[in-house]
Parts: sequence; C-alpha cells; structure tokens
Amino acid sequence: MENDRNPHNLMDIEAVQKALHRSRASIYRYANTDPQQVNLEYDPKRLNPELRQSENDLLLFHPNEVARFARDVLKINQVTIEVQPSPETATLEVLQAILTELQSIHQLLKTRS
Repeated sequence: MENDRNPHNLMDIEAVQKALHRSRASIYRYANTDPQQVNLEYDPKRLNPELRQSENDLLLFHPNEVARFARDVLKINQVTIEVQPSPETATLEVLQAILTELQSIHQLLKTRS
C-alpha cells in the first residue's frame, strides 16, 4: 500500500542512513540542500533530494539517486538499495476504512441520480 506522504517509495533520511551505513549528520552533510532555497540545481557531487513544495516537506530521495551517490561519490562498489514498504499503522487503517466508506457513499449517490 502506498503512503500518502511517500507515494513513490522514496527514501527518507533514516532509510538512506541505513542503506549507506552513515550517520544522520553525514547524510545531511551529503544532501544537496540550502536553508535559503527549497530546490537546488542537480549537483553530481551531492545527494540530491526529490523536489519539495516547501521547506517543511520531508527530505526524500529516489533509490536510484542514493545508489548513484553511493557508487559515484562514496565509491561503494556493491550497491543494493531495497525499499521496504512502511508497516501499516492504525491511523492508516482507519483512513483506509474511511476512504472505502466514502467511496461506497459516492457510488450510492451516483446510482440514485
């Protein structure tokens, strides 16, 4: 099931940290970010996050970008990036139930008109 906050199985800081076996601080140092700008131009020497709408959005990284960075910049020869779906939470289950109910109501209303 896709996560609304992460619809394309992008990697957050913790996932990158685990994949590269680096500290959280070093991932932030590697990341191509600037407090004054939301989206910087691509930098082949940095770890480039996905585009964000605002500075409050999470930093998310495409698995291919993490693999490229590990291979080309960190010189890690064997790079395997595996994205695991996040475990379902009680909140997600409730939201899915609400969505299902709303879809049922929508269908019922559609058939009546």
